[in-house]
Formats: sequence, C-alpha cells, structure tokens
Amino acid sequence: MDSLPAWLVRGGMGAWLGLGIIIVIGLAFYATSQVIPVFIGLFMALVFTSILQPMVNLFARIMPRYPATFLALLTTIGAIAGLVTYVVTSVTSQWNSLASQFSDGLDTIMDFLEHGPLHLTQQQVYHQLQVWLRQGQHYLQSNAPSLASEVLSNASAVVDVLTVLALALFVTIFFLASGGKMWRWFLNELPATMRESTHRAAGAGWYTFAGYARGTVLVALSDAIMAGIFLQLVGIPLAAPLAVLVFIGAFIPIIGAPLAMLVAMVVALASGGPVTMIVVGVGVAGIGQIEGHILQPLIMGRQVSLHPVVVIIGVALGTYASGLLGAIVAVPLIGVVWSVYSELHIKDAPVTGELPVYSSRKE
Repeated sequence: MDSLPAWLVRGGMGAWLGLGIIIVIGLAFYATSQVIPVFIGLFMALVFTSILQPMVNLFARIMPRYPATFLALLTTIGAIAGLVTYVVTSVTSQWNSLASQFSDGLDTIMDFLEHGPLHLTQQQVYHQLQVWLRQGQHYLQSNAPSLASEVLSNASAVVDVLTVLALALFVTIFFLASGGKMWRWFLNELPATMRESTHRAAGAGWYTFAGYARGTVLVALSDAIMAGIFLQLVGIPLAAPLAVLVFIGAFIPIIGAPLAMLVAMVVALASGGPVTMIVVGVGVAGIGQIEGHILQPLIMGRQVSLHPVVVIIGVALGTYASGLLGAIVAVPLIGVVWSVYSELHIKDAPVTGELPVYSSRKE
C-alpha cells in the first residue's frame, strides 16, 4: 500500500491535536465548575501575588523573604484601611450638606417633570410612588418566608466569601515567600525533555497574567484619581466614594466603567440637576477615552495585546458561562493561553504584499 500524502498526514495530525485540545479545555472547565470557590481562591491568590511581588522583591533586598512578604501584606492592608477610613470620613463630614443638596436636586427633578415635556403634576408623581410603596409592602408580606430563607442563605454566602479570602491569603503568602522553590520542585518532577519548554511556556503565561493584573490596578487607580478630581471640581457630593466605585468598575471589562458612570450621573442628577448630570456623563466618558487610547497602551504595552473583538467575544462567553466571574477572568485567561501558544508555536514566514484576488469564474 502506498504511503499517504504528506498533506493528509499533517491534516490528520492537526485534527487529532485540535480535538485533544478541545477535550482538555472542556475537562478543565468542567473540573473548575465543580470547585468554583477553590478556583476563585486560587485566581485571587495569583492576582495578589502578581501585584505584591514587586513590593516583596524590594523588601527582600534588606530582609529575609518571609518577613518581606508579611511586611508587604501589612502595608497593603494598611493602605486599604486608610482608603476606607477616608471614604467613610468624607461621607460623614458631608452628610448635612449632602442632604440639603439632594433635597434641592429632588426639587429640581420635580420641577422638570412638571414643567418639562412630560407635564406630570406632583400629585401624579406622589400617587405613583405610593402605588410602588404599597406594591413593595404587599410583596414583603406575601414573600416573608422565602425572603427569610434568602437572608439565611446570604449569611452562609458571607461565610463562603470569608473562606475563599482566607484560602487566597494563605496561598498568596506561600506563593510570595517560596514560589520559586515550589516551581523548581514542580519542574524537577517532570521529564528532563519537558522542563525547558514547560518553563518557557509558564514564564510567558505568568508574564502576561502579571502584566494584566498590575496594569489593570494602575489603570483603575489612574481612572479613580482623575474621576475623583473631576467630580470634586464639578462640585458633586460623594466624590471620594464615586472615585472608589470607578476604581472597582475598572476591573470588570466592558460593563464596569459604564455602570460606574451611570451611578455618578444619577448622583449628579439628584444633587445638581440635568445639566450637571450631562457634564458628569461627558467628563466620565472622556476619562474612559483617555484610558482606552492612552493609559491602556502605555501601561499594558505588549503584555496583553488582544484585539477588541477577541476581548468582547471572550467577555460575552465568560459572562454566559459563569456570570460576573466569567466576565472578570475571561480576558486574562485568554491572554495567558495566547501567550503560551505564541511561545511554543513555531511561526512560518508572514504573508507580505497584497493578497491575490480570486474569482469564482475562470476567465
């Protein structure tokens, strides 16, 4: 029997390889779905490790690795506690003026509803509010048992969150203090022929993941600072909490920034009226443009170079598969997979010049 053509052999091997990759990815997702809290804890540990690693390396120059790790953790926790204290203090100090501004803002909104294009009287608005209030009371009375069980389940969810945080913190300490030794032990367990390629692939993946995590934090911090300064200049109350909300929203691709902008616009509407709301919306949108066209390319660089279409599709698939968690982890995971593939893949010469134009008809 004659040997098969080389193109057919290559095609068959490629098909089997693609099928194997799909099976492995499917099994990985299935296994992850069975232990989602553990996956969340490990993912958070990797994020914490990538963010704190430069600080630990700096402290490790003058002290042993374990004390440097605990000093970096205490420094970070102190910074977060200081930020929370500042937000709470700013809210309490502005409470009286805040109540007055919101009262004036509500009067402005009522005036707009009455004399604007809707022509709604105050009696109509108050009547609708009373209808909604009665519906809410009826809902609470008729669903009291289910709501009580929901509260109990949320209490258990709080315990789950604390457990995941404890797991993430515990793993982070060992990753930071002895991650190099752990990785060396893992490499020594592999066959000698696989160690170099595994180390190169893991190094490329970690470079991308760490760059994404650190870059996201820097971009989010820059957005929060710009938003806080802008809202303070415009005279919006709760500028500090809104800046923190912008910081948190930067970690959620695609939908995080618009949600933060929407909340800021609602606060501006209630405190200053429609004009102030429009100004805040334009300003926060401008900050988003600065992030997308200046901060992202400058800070991220080539570490996470994914096309926007890939990002949107990845976020959509992650959201559909695992909700908010999937939306958060989709982009870094896709970036890591692509980096590993690029490191191990041997590229052929690129296509240069204009592509030929083919016609379905033979001339």
